[in-house]
Amino acid sequence: PVNEPDSVRLDIWLWRARFFRTRTLATDHLKGKGVRISRNGQTRRTDKPGAAISVGDVVTFGRGEHIRTVEILALGERRGPAEEARNLYRLLEIEP
Repeated sequence: PVNEPDSVRLDIWLWRARFFRTRTLATDHLKGKGVRISRNGQTRRTDKPGAAISVGDVVTFGRGEHIRTVEILALGERRGPAEEARNLYRLLEIEP
């Protein structure tokens, strides 16, 4: 689409991709546990909900006993149904 931004806030993307039920939960998780963001071979850890992420970034974060590593395929424009949310990322690690 035209005018699609090239980055979005991490908390908003995690909420849109349905990893968290509310944006507040995503924000609290980021502040408490943080995530790793890999871009162009560089990995950094952040606990900032406002960190900018872009298509192609790889995000690693814990959810309960599982660690999720996902590649961002799209930023999304809204929090849509689960099927739409699954098109925003590709799971890179199989969870135990």
